[in-house]
Amino acid sequence: QVQLVESGGGLVQAGGALRLSCAASGRTFSTYAMAWFRQVPGQERKFVAVISRVGGVTSYEDSVKGRFTISRDNAKNTVNLQMNSLKLEDTAVYYCAASRSFGVPTTTGNYDYWGQGTQVTVSS
Repeated sequence: QVQLVESGGGLVQAGGALRLSCAASGRTFSTYAMAWFRQVPGQERKFVAVISRVGGVTSYEDSVKGRFTISRDNAKNTVNLQMNSLKLEDTAVYYCAASRSFGVPTTTGNYDYWGQGTQVTVSS
């Protein structure tokens, strides 16, 4: 069992930056690929970024490439999402997720554990 707790969301102006963090419980953190998804009310949850078990491989949704960076610290059981040059369309609830799957899965069905979400609001 893995429990995930996100933090770092908030209100930011367009062009600004935020850093999301996700703290995981348990001693098996390094056996999970970790990802961030986001969801807007009335829409499905969508992939944002993923990092492999030991951090050697990452993948990003096209609209965040070059602006967002995912990283992890297996010694501290944390995964972070640095979000720069934020846009209005980045407004969403952001979820941290853990997957036992190999590689860097990008679909919600491959994820076994989810956090409660943290709101990110980008204003003009």
